[in-house]
Amino acid sequence: MKPFDAAVVGAGSFGAWTAWRLRRAGMSVALVDAYGPGNTRASSGGETRVIRMGYGADGIYTLWALRSLADWKELSARTDPPLFRRTGVLWMGRRGDAYMEASREGMARAEVPHEILTRAELEKRFPQIAPGPIEWAILEPESGALQARRGVQIVAGEAERAGAVRIDAAAAAPEGRGRIEAVRLSTGERLAAGRFVFACGPWLGKLFPDLLGDRIFPTRQEVFYLGAAPGDPRFRPPAMPVWLDLTEEMYGIPDLESRGFKLASDTHGPRFDPDTGERQASAEGLARAREYSARRFPGLGNAPILGAEICQYENTSNGDFLIDRHPDFENVWLAGGGSGHGFKHGPAVGEYVTMLVTGGREFEPRFLLESKATVQRRAVH
Repeated sequence: MKPFDAAVVGAGSFGAWTAWRLRRAGMSVALVDAYGPGNTRASSGGETRVIRMGYGADGIYTLWALRSLADWKELSARTDPPLFRRTGVLWMGRRGDAYMEASREGMARAEVPHEILTRAELEKRFPQIAPGPIEWAILEPESGALQARRGVQIVAGEAERAGAVRIDAAAAAPEGRGRIEAVRLSTGERLAAGRFVFACGPWLGKLFPDLLGDRIFPTRQEVFYLGAAPGDPRFRPPAMPVWLDLTEEMYGIPDLESRGFKLASDTHGPRFDPDTGERQASAEGLARAREYSARRFPGLGNAPILGAEICQYENTSNGDFLIDRHPDFENVWLAGGGSGHGFKHGPAVGEYVTMLVTGGREFEPRFLLESKATVQRRAVH
C-alpha cells in the first residue's frame, strides 16, 4: 500500500471531518474505521444529535459551535432530506441556575440569537410542556438537531469524493517511540503515512491503555423514542423544539422523519465497552423515561415506546476535548473526549486538527493531555 501523507483512524464526526479537511489542504489521506462511518457501535452513530450554542462560561465551545453550524448548514443544503433541522433549542431552568445564566451571557457576547422566556411565556408558547418547578427558559431559535448517522456517512463520502481512501479495518496502536512509519491493520497490511490522527472515540482507551485507559471514560447511555397519538402535531417541528432540562439531566429531540419523540438521560451511565457491550435498554432506564415524560409532557403519558438505542458517551475527566500530540510519537495526534457534546463540533475540530498537523497554529491549553485527570468531575455540558 502506497504511503499516505496522513492517516485518520476513526470515521466518526471528528475523524470524518478531519479527513475531509486534510484532503482539502492538499494531503493524500486514508480514513480508517473497523466498522464503517456512522456505525451503531460508534459514539457518532444513532439517529440525531443536538446542535446548540449555549455552553455556560465556556465561550470557546460557543464559538466552535457557531463555526460548525455554518458548515453543517452548507452541507445540509446539498442533501435531501436535510441533515440540519432548525427546530430551535429550548433550555429550561430554575431560579438561580448559574449555568443557564452564564449561557445567556455567553450567547449575548457571541451575538447568538436567543430569547428569554418567563414561565408564563413558556406555558403560552409550548403548552404541551408542563413546567413543574421550571421558572424560566432560553430559546435559541437558530439551533436545532443534526441527523447524526447519516451526517457522518455523508461527510466521509465527501472526503472520499475529494480523493481520500476509505479503509474498512481496525488499526493497531503504534509501536516504539519517536517517529513512526506505519501501523498494522487487522487485514494484515501495514498502513504507512507521514502523520497519524487517532480520532477513535471510545476506542482511544483500548488502543492506548497505559496513556488513556484511566483518562477516557466511555459510559453506557440509553435513548428512547416515544410515539405521540395519531394526528397529534405537538411533539414534532415546528410546534416542538429540541429541549434540555439541566437540573434533571434530561434532554430530547422532537419527532423527526417519523422516528418518534426522542428522550434521554444526560447522566453518565456505567463504564461500557464499545465492541462487546450489549445494546438493550434496561428496565430502570425505561422506567425513568416513562416517569419523566409523563410528568413533563402529559400528552405522552401513555405513549408507546417505538424504539430504543444504546450508545456511549466518551468523555475526559471534565468534559473538555482531548486534542494533543501523543507524548511518545512526534507524528501521532490524538483527538477525542467529544461525547456527549462533541458531535456538533466536527467541522471546527477537523479544521483545528488540520492546522495542528500542518503546523498552522498553536495548541489550545485546555485540550492538552496534561490537563486530563483520572477522576471524573464534569464541568462541560
